[in-house]
This record gives sequence, C-alpha cells and structure tokens, in this order.
Amino acid sequence: MLRGMSTVSYFADDVAEARAWYASFLGVDAYFERSGPDGRPAYVEFRIGDYQAELGIVDRAYEVTPSAGPAGQIVYWAVDDLDATLARLAELGARVHDEPRVRGEGFVTASVVDPFGNVLGVMTNTHYLSVVGGKHH
Repeated sequence: MLRGMSTVSYFADDVAEARAWYASFLGVDAYFERSGPDGRPAYVEFRIGDYQAELGIVDRAYEVTPSAGPAGQIVYWAVDDLDATLARLAELGARVHDEPRVRGEGFVTASVVDPFGNVLGVMTNTHYLSVVGGKHH
C-alpha cells in the first residue's frame, strides 16, 4: 500500500547550480547534502510544503534510466496561484512543457522544464486543499 509521496528526485549535471536555482525558486535552501567521491555535491535535499515533502537533486551520473529529453512521470506540486508560479518559473529560465489545462472544476495543471531538463508539474487542486484542512501557505 502506498502511504504517501516520500522523495521526488530530479537530476542535474551540476548539483550545486541546481541547488541554487531551486533554493531561489522555493525560497528555502536544501537542508541536506551528500558529496560524491570528487568532493562535489552529488545529492541535495529540500523539505517543502504542507507535509514537508522531500525534493532531491541527484547528480545525473547516478540516473538509472537516462533519457534524451524530458520524459517520464510528472509529479504535480500544489500551488495557490498557478499563474504567478508559472511566471516565476519562466523568470528563472524554465520553459513551458504543458500549458495550463483545466482537468475539472478546481483542478488546473501545467508543467515546465527546469534548466536542468526535469519536468516540474504544478497545479491548483481543491482536493489537496480539503486534505490539508484549508490551511495553505
């Protein structure tokens, strides 16, 4: 039985650069770092959101199934203001992957590709807000 999302891993050729980019976007720095054999960061982890979800940045050298471009599953992070979030991501250099799409009443998704080639999904989601008891940040 799945109990909840534990860690989402994104990959980057330069973990330090990705850490700085995500820290700028998230407004919080990574709380954990593991260095590789060369002494450079190989993994960093952020805790974010209502449930302190883990967002990890992994050195692409450790990617199990490398792809030629953005691919795979998309994790959608709940946000309060989709347009403002997308504008901030664009400002930071992310490019549109999927324009906002209404998926039903109270559900709108969109995704971008970060500067490191990862698909980052964002959405407004009324179910998420009801689960957290309407307490959103």
